[in-house]
Amino acid sequence: MPARSHPLGVHPSPCGDGTANVAVYAPGLTTVDLVLQRPGEPWQRLRLGHREHGVHFGIVPRPRHVQRTALSAADLARDVCPAMPEGTRYGFLDGDAAPGTVPDPAEEIVLLDPYGRGLERVAPPSGVVDPGPDAYGGMYVSVVTAQDHVWRDEDRPAPPWRETVVYEAHVKGLTMLHPDIPHELRGTYAGLGHPVMTDYLRGLGVTAVELLPIHAHLDEAHLTENGLSNYWGYNTLGFFAPHAGYATAAARAAGPTAVLNEFKAAVDALHRAGLQVFLDVVYNHTAEGGAAQRPYCWRGLGEREYYRHDEHGTYVDVTGCGNSMDFGNPQVVRMALDSLRYWVTQCHVDGFRFDLAPELGRDEHHHFSRNHPFFVAVAADPVLQGVRMISEPWDVGAGGWQTGRFPAGWADWNDHYRDTVRDFWLSGQRTMRRGGGGGTAARLAGAISGSAELFAPHGRTALASVNFVTAHDGFTMHDLTAYDAKHNEANLEHNADGTNDNHSWNHDHEGFSPDAHVRAARAATARNMMATLLFSQGIPMITAGDEVLRSQQGNNNAYCQDNRLSWLDWRLTPLDRAMLQTTQRLIRIRRTFLAAQPHDFPATPEDVVLEWFAPRGEPMTGELWQTDGARALQVLLSAREGGACGLCVLNGTAAPVAAVLPAAPGADDAAERPAPEGFRLVLATDPQLDELTGNRWRGGAAVTVPAQSVALFTLE
Repeated sequence: MPARSHPLGVHPSPCGDGTANVAVYAPGLTTVDLVLQRPGEPWQRLRLGHREHGVHFGIVPRPRHVQRTALSAADLARDVCPAMPEGTRYGFLDGDAAPGTVPDPAEEIVLLDPYGRGLERVAPPSGVVDPGPDAYGGMYVSVVTAQDHVWRDEDRPAPPWRETVVYEAHVKGLTMLHPDIPHELRGTYAGLGHPVMTDYLRGLGVTAVELLPIHAHLDEAHLTENGLSNYWGYNTLGFFAPHAGYATAAARAAGPTAVLNEFKAAVDALHRAGLQVFLDVVYNHTAEGGAAQRPYCWRGLGEREYYRHDEHGTYVDVTGCGNSMDFGNPQVVRMALDSLRYWVTQCHVDGFRFDLAPELGRDEHHHFSRNHPFFVAVAADPVLQGVRMISEPWDVGAGGWQTGRFPAGWADWNDHYRDTVRDFWLSGQRTMRRGGGGGTAARLAGAISGSAELFAPHGRTALASVNFVTAHDGFTMHDLTAYDAKHNEANLEHNADGTNDNHSWNHDHEGFSPDAHVRAARAATARNMMATLLFSQGIPMITAGDEVLRSQQGNNNAYCQDNRLSWLDWRLTPLDRAMLQTTQRLIRIRRTFLAAQPHDFPATPEDVVLEWFAPRGEPMTGELWQTDGARALQVLLSAREGGACGLCVLNGTAAPVAAVLPAAPGADDAAERPAPEGFRLVLATDPQLDELTGNRWRGGAAVTVPAQSVALFTLE
């Protein structure tokens, strides 16, 4: 069968004759040679004899000892063949370099396949004392993997987007210290899919697990020099290969197919538990260093085409990480789309969060456009229909802040929401403690309502806002209440890394406090932020461990801390357990409320009813909204045709408030429908008021809401 320029990567020839078709986009090379080693055989070198629009391609024949047999459709679906069987190690070489010689990839650099499904380090970096498994400078090859996992997730979960509650987690950090998970499974894909973990997540009430990068990644050179590693994984070495470091020792020993299957089994287990799986993906830059450092893949295949350059040939860095991928090149767009489709079709992933996403929408002139071909292609791709697309809507290039401006169908991380909630519950408290008024609740009201000022001008609703108070980068929710300043000394960057703009407040004591009153006040503030998050319009995202007050000891950039500082500690104090129970209850309350609303709530903004009241029960006025210190208010939330109303009373002042509950909606037409019995308290972040949960008050009655607390009611 003649060679084909598509699909890219290594695949059995479609005719099923046992040969393999190999294609690689390498526009920077005149000729490309494939170097390969089948299991048990020596390395060999084969010229890819065809070239078309920068794609080099050719046929790999069957080994001489293998007779020609027709591969079945099932054989072809495994994506391996006799010419390139499972476990075959391979890479690419400049065909004009050292012609005729067969390099040893453990000693000489071969270039990785950008479409490689498996990755293997064949030699550690030289000159590095005790290098870690992902240390910069190691020698790598691509490895042929088989697609042979037997899926059991026939009824994959597909909750409506409005009912989604995202849980951002790190594969290793989530389970590394869990005492009920077998030791050999801790910190692995298998640990993630273990019943102990899936039961916990299901009991928490979240609907989707968003995993920090699981694409194969590499440590940065400076981390290797300092004896550290890239724990978060935002330094991709392969867009199609799962990171082997998160697999069990048994899977790693068995090879890349076993690693891939262990990841698939984890997805399978999460699906059977009713949980979707989102991947945090990093298409904006790669793990390769600068022009003076060795190439791993894209730089050697076509540096000028894969990476952004200016008219002088200098790198254009819009990520702050170097090596910004050039999404003005259709082949780069194609690679990202092919990667997304691979993780959806072969690994059953349900959604993606795109790191530094404006970079993906920058054209050949490096300008962002919400109509960029990448976004258009995602919207039009039949494979990606229904797959959740979430942007981190900022990068460091010109015009890099794009919150609210991504295309319809996408959701954006809402940093405006994050900072507003922190300012109200943290910065505002600090100001009051120092004698100030603490500001108003106006900005918080806008955030609770879905940040319409950001999204509505671009035709988007509250469901485009992914609301969060914390994420993997920055302080944990506990540390927001315990530290005024970052403490990143362990990163060995002289505490210069990480943001200084944290909107945090330490409750007048930096770090751990032996004072029980300080610790209780901090926990109360954390409960207030969690209650605000789960009451707000939009899609809430919880960072793993916030539900149990996890601390990173003030480190707000723990990207290189693969240790107990970052891992979730499952030894829970009474305050930790109280926070967990509060979070579980809040998620249940949110789910119950949404179940009583029309199916299109709140996607149709005109049908969302938000009524704002002052503490005494009268509607909020312009003067009250603008009065410094007016930090107590009530909001009644319902749908015009809904079956339930929710009332949230927020008291951000320093004193208790006698909140006069508003009149029930529809009281004027009580003759047409039964009058509600009253407002039933369903949760209070203050423990004493929370003891009254289940009690009812009629509209016009007063409820004393303690200082710095939230009370949630339902109208029944």
